[in-house]
Amino acid sequence: MSGSVLVTGGTGYVAGWCVAELLGRGYDVRATVRDASRGERVRRAVASVSDRTDHLEFAVADLTRDDGWEEALDGCDHVLHVASPLGADGADAQALLVPARDGTLRVLRAAAAAGVQRVVMTSAANTASPTSYTADGVTDETLWTDLDAPKLPAYRRSKTAAELAAWEFMKSCDGPMTLATILPGAVFGPVLSPDTLGSVRIISRLLAGAMPGTPRIGLEVVDVRDLADVHVRAMTAPAAAGQRFLATGEFLWMHDIARILRDGLGEDGRKVPTRKLPDLAVRVSALFDRSLREIMPSLGRRSRHSTAKAKSLLDWTPRPAEVAVLDCARSLIDHDVVGK
Repeated sequence: MSGSVLVTGGTGYVAGWCVAELLGRGYDVRATVRDASRGERVRRAVASVSDRTDHLEFAVADLTRDDGWEEALDGCDHVLHVASPLGADGADAQALLVPARDGTLRVLRAAAAAGVQRVVMTSAANTASPTSYTADGVTDETLWTDLDAPKLPAYRRSKTAAELAAWEFMKSCDGPMTLATILPGAVFGPVLSPDTLGSVRIISRLLAGAMPGTPRIGLEVVDVRDLADVHVRAMTAPAAAGQRFLATGEFLWMHDIARILRDGLGEDGRKVPTRKLPDLAVRVSALFDRSLREIMPSLGRRSRHSTAKAKSLLDWTPRPAEVAVLDCARSLIDHDVVGK
């Protein structure tokens, strides 16, 4: 392979693995960071899985500012737009929506001006989920989350608004650039650095015994390495142009994840709680713990998405969820970040 690819949000958990995947396939990679001092930390992290970090460079650019994007995209053939604000505890809706939506448009405008061939954007599976969480079922990429739904969680609203804005932008883009979007589920798997734990903090908390038990919450687990792989496949496959791709994985209840950790880690999994928390106890706790409120609509619901399109058009085959969970846990232990 050859060519130059820009990866946004280079310090992030998913972005780091996207950088590593691209380097492994022979690409030159430029990653954006908000602070130039962070670049070498990213390089060291990626060097743990790649011997081609001499083909990695950095550009300073921020989703909330125009400065730097023209330079960041200079000479790039493709973009993996991975950067997006995470749903931090109690995050304000506008604090997430503005950088997610406006930042995406900022990247797309600069990419179109630079003559980029394709942008692959990281969205989320919950942008393709039914508004109501009262019924089970399997959904696909044809479904869009309703932005007008009352009490829509801030993170879900920001991701949906950003992806919708991206597709609306492409309607007026008269150049050769094409767009594909990736909609992952719960992202686990090994971490490259203790600096960017991302979505794996839940595994860290389980390992530390920081939870009294497991709520009846289910997750569609995808390995971060497979997520990076599907991004690159969508970047290169002609059939991916103009397509959304769900990249979820096997459905596991939190109790299943806890059991995998206890059974697979031996002594290292001794603190993992296996007690199932009653729904009522979780609801009462949510009255006092703001971080629990956004997951309440998912309590007891078996939300599932079809990955048939990614498997058929991109020939994508993800790892079993158990592998993602255990490899994630072992890397947290190796990096000495359990409970952090």
